[in-house]
Amino acid sequence: VQLQASGGGLMQPGGSLRLSCTASGSIFSLYDMVWCRQAPGKQREVVARINNAGDTNYADSVKGRFTISRDNAKYTVYLQMNSLKPEDTAVYYCYANLTDYSLRRADYWGKGTQVTVSS
Repeated sequence: VQLQASGGGLMQPGGSLRLSCTASGSIFSLYDMVWCRQAPGKQREVVARINNAGDTNYADSVKGRFTISRDNAKYTVYLQMNSLKPEDTAVYYCYANLTDYSLRRADYWGKGTQVTVSS
């Protein structure tokens, strides 16, 4: 199983970016999909989470600005980031909780994608 994230880049404050993360491989069932971020010198934090029923929750710092969604048929999770702030600058990681064909359930992480918000 692999997760591939994309969509990061450089954006001015107030702008928008959309991140995508697709899981591939021997996936039997897909459960929670999560976006985390880690800024320089800070601990990694959960930004947004969505379960397989579509229920979501967000970090207080991004509520009202970020929206997480998923396409179960494509094993893909999205993070729409609006009204970006310099403090959103970080490496963004996705992970998925899933069972593979051997019915082993675990968290699988993608490589990070850099988001930089600067004028």
